[in-house]
Amino acid sequence: MRALIAVSALVATACTSAAETGRVPSGATAVAPTQAPAPRLVVEEVAGGLTHGWDIGFLPDGKVLVTQRTGEIALLSSAQAGATVTRLKADTTSVMVRGEGGLMGMVVHPDFAETREFTTCQTHTENGEPHDIRLVTWRLTEDETTATRVRELVTGLPIAASGRHSGCRPTIAADGALLVGTGDTARGEVPQDLNSLGGKVLRVDLRTGEPLPDNPIAGSRVYTYGHRNVQGVAVRPGSGQVFTAEHGPDKNDEINLLVAGANYGWDPSQGGTVPGYDEDVPMTDLERFPDAVPAKWESGETTEAICAVAFLDGDQWGDLDGALVATALRGAKLMIFTLDGDGAVTSVAIPDEFHDTFGRLRAARTGPDGALYVTTSNGENDKLLRITPGSAR
Repeated sequence: MRALIAVSALVATACTSAAETGRVPSGATAVAPTQAPAPRLVVEEVAGGLTHGWDIGFLPDGKVLVTQRTGEIALLSSAQAGATVTRLKADTTSVMVRGEGGLMGMVVHPDFAETREFTTCQTHTENGEPHDIRLVTWRLTEDETTATRVRELVTGLPIAASGRHSGCRPTIAADGALLVGTGDTARGEVPQDLNSLGGKVLRVDLRTGEPLPDNPIAGSRVYTYGHRNVQGVAVRPGSGQVFTAEHGPDKNDEINLLVAGANYGWDPSQGGTVPGYDEDVPMTDLERFPDAVPAKWESGETTEAICAVAFLDGDQWGDLDGALVATALRGAKLMIFTLDGDGAVTSVAIPDEFHDTFGRLRAARTGPDGALYVTTSNGENDKLLRITPGSAR
């Protein structure tokens, strides 16, 4: 039976707008976000029975891959309600499932129809001990039962034994480059260290994992740096702009617009003068780094633990066409950001029903059909949800 849930009353309030915090968040638009439209949305349960679904990949034949933090890869028979779930055979025994680490982000290669390849990001062990975070390319067999390793695409991302701040979201840019948001693994010196791949957004060749020749730092995979824990990366349709979602400590989650080679200002080591990991520093420390890029939006004096981001795309979305959607873990909600042409946030809306109905939300990807697909991350009977616009009021 199709599980249709009409989602209405899209509350048009930014949880951290200037009206609530008494200030405009640094780097956000100077005008407080306005009240957003309140369209009717429809949410369908595509499938349940997942465990911490971390990312979503759409196959040319209409099937769907879902990575699960537990180290399992699910193959769904379709992207429609009532899809069946099959567990792929895959050797993920080296994946460290601990804390925030495990089998994480994924991209299906644009040439999947010919190569049958997809790439995942995962915490990796050797001899049972944490070793690094790496991107691994897989090939799905013709009978769609097994994923076999093809290559270790990128290795050497730092790892925390606890799994903390593991990142790790890959997305394909408009020019075909592979962009990868990474975490700083809770090490104070990592975000500002250009020799480390942690606390960065990387830009690499999807086939080889090597840095692209036009990267801002010659010979380096680093595209941007000074990040805390990048959980979402999304490319704005028609513009090529790249936006990221980043976890703050106990406040100031960020939506950032990437600028090649730029510093985003997170430095919990305070230039190496403070031992350990000082989380009282600003997310974007403009005093220490005057040229750092301010966020386009901050959550202010709270954290929603925003996670994946994706753009709504298509005339069917009406006034929400081109809006940026973010999932939230701690906030357990969906947040819809309306942007102007320069990427400034002009409104933030939160569908009421997402507060209590679905719990923690992690993955967000726009499907080939224009629908938004989201996973829950509650740890038991997690779901893949399909979200579409409903009829006008």
